Amino acid sequence: MNSREKKFASTIYARKNKISLTINGQLYKLEIGEEAGKVDPSDTLSFTLRETLGLTGTKESCDSGACGACTVLMDGKAVLSCMQLTVECDGKSIVTIEGLRDPRTGELDKLQQSFIDHTAFQCGFCTPGMIMSAKSLLDENPSPTEEEVKMALSGNFCRCISHYQVIEAVMDAAKKGR
Repeated sequence: MNSREKKFASTIYARKNKISLTINGQLYKLEIGEEAGKVDPSDTLSFTLRETLGLTGTKESCDSGACGACTVLMDGKAVLSCMQLTVECDGKSIVTIEGLRDPRTGELDKLQQSFIDHTAFQCGFCTPGMIMSAKSLLDENPSPTEEEVKMALSGNFCRCISHYQVIEAVMDAAKKGR
């Protein structure tokens, strides 16, 4: 986001002093402001998740929406959190990679486990974004074709691995019925 866009966001949200977000099932009421501990109107959702709330599973890489590393679910849809201003997410439900684990048992989501089983990662930096993109797909279409998986993951970029293991992991999770 360039300085002109940030200034515009600051102007629009200057009158509002709080926003509410539900993140991984927990309600957060965040104050808007430029002081420490508050959400600056120009803060992106990825910044707020990582720096304000300590949810570091969401990764920041390109900071321009090109790599998919920062993908989270917003109201069930995959979004690039580096391209969303936090203040624009008021009232939304956000799920990060941390929110996929079963809160009662601590068990990983079947999709997360499938990535492990298929070694669908190397350094792991981009893995949370890939998993969240795949989760959005499987929630909408529990039995995707390989082409649909490729299309859903087309916005996620990884320099480390072959995407073959990722596709196999998603297809296997779909077969197991997530």
